[in-house]
Amino acid sequence: MKSKRDNIYLIGPMGAGKTTIGKKLAKKLGKRFFDSDREIEKTTGATINLIFDVEGEAGFREWESKTLEILIAEDNVVLATGGGAVLSEANRELLKKNGIVIYLEVAPELIVKRTEYDNNRPLLATKNKLKTITELLNVREPIYDKTADYKINVDKKSTSRIINEISELLEEK
Repeated sequence: MKSKRDNIYLIGPMGAGKTTIGKKLAKKLGKRFFDSDREIEKTTGATINLIFDVEGEAGFREWESKTLEILIAEDNVVLATGGGAVLSEANRELLKKNGIVIYLEVAPELIVKRTEYDNNRPLLATKNKLKTITELLNVREPIYDKTADYKINVDKKSTSRIINEISELLEEK
């Protein structure tokens, strides 16, 4: 049986490509892929937007923590976390203790471009998305940095190049 340290947890802001990269990375490494937001939707039977509407961000964060606890118990996985999963110290500790944490760093302007037509991001239901994203990153970037074992900047890189960079990092460990 593989050790839990073989799990890979992708952290970073919305629009960093955690799900896209995670799926392809899992396939390349022969691991199972999970997206914590999709798992929350499966468990609750509700969309992330609806959870935010009914239970607020605090209610959503509770679901997120419960879901992370379940997914982290799995072996041989790549997990794409939600952008705010690292806001909870308990979540950060779970991630750090049970796998390799990789921060996918992305410029705020690229996040705006990637999420422009995505209406499933409750925190971006604002008039000035760039301002909102910049404010979120100002709070979260130091947390991502502190939590991650590795940081990969994804700006101006193809998915395959990012996956190759991650694979090289993992081979070196």
